[in-house]
Amino acid sequence: MNQMRREITDVGDIRRLVDTFYDKASRDELLAPIFQNRISEKSHLEPLYQYWQMALLEEETDEVIPFPKHADLPLTHQHFDRWLSLFHQTIDELFTGPRAEEAKFRAIRMSEVFRYKMQLTNF
Repeated sequence: MNQMRREITDVGDIRRLVDTFYDKASRDELLAPIFQNRISEKSHLEPLYQYWQMALLEEETDEVIPFPKHADLPLTHQHFDRWLSLFHQTIDELFTGPRAEEAKFRAIRMSEVFRYKMQLTNF
């Protein structure tokens, strides 16, 4: 990618991050079957924009709790590892700075929480 990396500064950057990541995930051999079934509706992306807007820009949005919408997905540890790898790769390609690092940190924490909660339900 020849674009210069920039800091995450506004909602446009959040949308770019989420859209670019989900485009990659929808083409990934391991993640595509899950993402294409769930993300075929654009309405799934709006809560993600809101979550990352709140998390990275500290702007008030509707409260978004990501786990319940993912709890019933057939996910394995390999899915989480690939998701995290693609998410970090997307951030590193597009963005730099403290908010980019915060996004990577939050993604790691989200993965840990999701894995823990799924273990409680026979992950």
